[in-house]
Amino acid sequence: NNQLTALPPEIGELTNLTGLLLDDNRLTALPPGIGELTNLTYLYLSDNQLTALPPGIGELTNLTWLDLSNNQLTALPLGIGELANLTRLELGNNQLTALPPGIGELTNLTRLELGNNQLTALPPEIGELTNLTNLWLFNNQLTALPPGIGELTNLTYLYLSDNQLTALPPGIGELTNLTWLDLSNNQLTALPLGIGELANLTRLELGNNQLTALPPGIGELTNLTRLELGNNQLTALPPEIGELTNLTNLWLFNNQLTALPPGIGELTNLTELDLRNNQLTALPPEIGELTNLTELYLSNNQLTALPPEIGNLTNLTHLGLRNNQLT
Repeated sequence: NNQLTALPPEIGELTNLTGLLLDDNRLTALPPGIGELTNLTYLYLSDNQLTALPPGIGELTNLTWLDLSNNQLTALPLGIGELANLTRLELGNNQLTALPPGIGELTNLTRLELGNNQLTALPPEIGELTNLTNLWLFNNQLTALPPGIGELTNLTYLYLSDNQLTALPPGIGELTNLTWLDLSNNQLTALPLGIGELANLTRLELGNNQLTALPPGIGELTNLTRLELGNNQLTALPPEIGELTNLTNLWLFNNQLTALPPGIGELTNLTELDLRNNQLTALPPEIGELTNLTELYLSNNQLTALPPEIGNLTNLTHLGLRNNQLT
């Protein structure tokens, strides 16, 4: 939080430093001497104007946390893999187009933040980061994930929204510790059959894709509390949807649904059900079982009547019905 535009060469003489906080300045480069600070464990350089890192950065082998987010980096030095003690590496909001193979040598990483870059692919070596629990890749240009993604079995958070993914590799089903998976704003046309293996998921975000159907395995995700499927091309829901009895929020707006399965009535923990902009002509009587609903959105469908059971939803605070054919 200063206005530093450069560091003096003498910074390299502070060899006992363990922490160096330089975030939110105006640095455009680091002096070669930065590599002399071999006792550093924390180096915060976020919110500067760095376009490249000096080769000497690889000498900082005691670093456990390196924050380079919100800069203008277009590439990482080959020596990045020398930072073998890193547990957290933050590179979000840069201009990275690729990652060097050496990234796979950072095997102690638990958190890797790469959101808001220009990555078009991930190197196979990403699969060697088996201690990762958090991987942020949102808002890049990824068209596919490497098979090795399935090796990251300690992941609990995987953020892949706002990319160009058209499919997921079968290995995604190996990530059985995931609790949050965000795949919204991609180009997915189908989910792999193994999606049901992700039994610890509590939140699954799939909005703004091109999904036409859900696999039966979706019903195995019984710990889900939030399922977002808005802005897809779903024409029906599988009967297995009724097995997701821990759901509190279910978003299905902007699809092509013509009916709801009777099993919808099993989702008795739902508080929000959004079905706007579909092609529903009727609601099943089982809708009346959803007595915890506070928000029910049905606008822009083709409903001609409501079932009497709708009167059981005594906790409703929001009921949207406009633009139907109710008489």
